[in-house]
Formats: sequence, C-alpha cells, structure tokens
Amino acid sequence: MCGRYVSTADPATLAVELDALDETGDDSGRDGRGPDYNVAPTTEVLTVVARHDGEDPDGPVRRRIRRMRWGLVPHFAEEVGGSAPLINARSESVATKPSFARSLRYKRCLVPMDGWYEWQVEPAPDGKPRKVPYFMAPADGSRICMAGVWAEWRDPRNPKAPPLSSTTILTAQSVEQLGNVHERMPLILPPERWDAWLDPDSLGHPDLIVPSVEAIAAIEIRRVSAKVNSIRNNGPELLQPDDGAGDQMVLL
Repeated sequence: MCGRYVSTADPATLAVELDALDETGDDSGRDGRGPDYNVAPTTEVLTVVARHDGEDPDGPVRRRIRRMRWGLVPHFAEEVGGSAPLINARSESVATKPSFARSLRYKRCLVPMDGWYEWQVEPAPDGKPRKVPYFMAPADGSRICMAGVWAEWRDPRNPKAPPLSSTTILTAQSVEQLGNVHERMPLILPPERWDAWLDPDSLGHPDLIVPSVEAIAAIEIRRVSAKVNSIRNNGPELLQPDDGAGDQMVLL
C-alpha cells in the first residue's frame, strides 16, 4: 500500500515541469504551504489531470495541476469521513469496484511525489514488535508520478456547496527489490504513459496499469528515522538514512 509519502514541489514548479496550468487557486504562483515530508491521508495533495477547456468536448485538452483530498469519496457517498479513507485502489480490481470503476473510466490522474514510505514490523531486543520505516525514491532524486483516479462529490444536504475533489493512488503487487519491504507498491507511471492515462476522451487503459520494470529498477530503498511514524513530524530530517542504532517506536 501507499499510506505516507513526500511531496516537495509547489504547483508553479509542477506546472512548468509538466507543461500544465496551475489551477490550485494561488495567484502568486506558490501555494505557501512549503514542502511536505510526511503527506498523510485526508490532507489536500497535488494532482495532475487533463481536461478540455471549459469541459467543452470540442475544446483543447490541457494538463492541469489541482489540489484534491487524499482519500477518494465516491460520488454516491452520503457523507465525507463515514469510513476509512480510500487512499489506495488495487489495480487488479479497480475496474470492478463500485467506489472506483466510474473514476477509472472518466477521471484518471497522476499523483506526483518525491518518494514514499513503507514500514516493516521487526523484533527488538526487548521482544516487542517495532515499526521500522523505509523510504523508496529514484536514486537520482527525480520526481515520480503515480497512477491515480479521482472523483467529485456533492453534499446531498447542501446542493449549493462547491464539490469536493478527492483522489486515490493505485497499487500493484510488489516486484523486484520492492517486494523485500512490502507486498504492495504504488503504481509508478513513466512519462511515456502519461498522455494516454490522462486522456479524458478514452475510457480507461487496462494495459497501462501494469508495473514499469524500468521505473522500478530506478528506485532506491533506505531505512529512515522512526520520527516519520508520527504525522506531527515533518521536515527533511525524516529522509536521513538510519542504521537502526537508535530506539524505534514501539508498535501499538
């Protein structure tokens, strides 16, 4: 799964990198929130979509940077937060699950990030299980984009309220070196798949939601500080390599 990740780019930077329009609503070109080294579920995250101008089917298609809640809220949900947030969708079943099927057909996105965290439960000298975090990211420091789907939800109790946009990250069975850390991994989409994945005029691409061997081979894994276990901690020090000599947080 993917339950925590790092995102250090601001919308203006992403807009330039991805030749996209910044639709996050910040006129200054910066969102003012700064880098996030411990992105957690239910927070607003940066996403990339491709939509026709003015939603006119005959208008030009442009990439757009938008903020969305991480944790998809299906269009049919009665309320937000009624259950555990849908932060991940299994690529093997995303096309058939009611919460995701419509989004896969009509609303696909990219979720850009620097890398993501996973945890292993390992024994400690005192015999108690401990959560040991690992950070996975390209060895060259480049940014990666995960396959995602999104939805718009309208509050049935308040029809005049603006819609809530939310997203989930697709996952796949871990392969290669990533299988040594966790059985699931977020689905990295290499740049050559972006246009086809985002295309608002297509109805989904099952052939695209398979792991990219090249993208996975570029991922480096390192053990990092247990400080990342708490979402109260957020800073570049979370990415420093940790040899495990210090105390690790006890698994509750």
